[in-house]
Amino acid sequence: MYKEKQIVKGLVTGVTDYGIFLKFDGEYTGLLHISEISNKYVTDINSYAKVGDYIFLKVLEVDNENKHLKLTIKYKENKKYVEIEESKEGFTKLREELDNFIALKKEEMNSRDIA
Repeated sequence: MYKEKQIVKGLVTGVTDYGIFLKFDGEYTGLLHISEISNKYVTDINSYAKVGDYIFLKVLEVDNENKHLKLTIKYKENKKYVEIEESKEGFTKLREELDNFIALKKEEMNSRDIA
């Protein structure tokens, strides 16, 4: 039996535009909805998991009657999730600062030309 907040390992059986389908122990299935993949906009679910991958998830809800789990990968113990989020933040910061960096470099080049 599965419980809410339990960490589980699931086999990815399908990837769609709205989420990732998983299989557990031959009986239970699960859905990792796109909204539970990242706190940021997800452009390509396939960058998070592919059919045949095993991933660790946290159980949000258990439906024992239909043997179905609602899942998330947004939890602090999930190192892969944390690494993905941190790397995206790095690129976001770079993108935000890029215009300032270019303007600064143009000023430096102009001041060299004048001198």
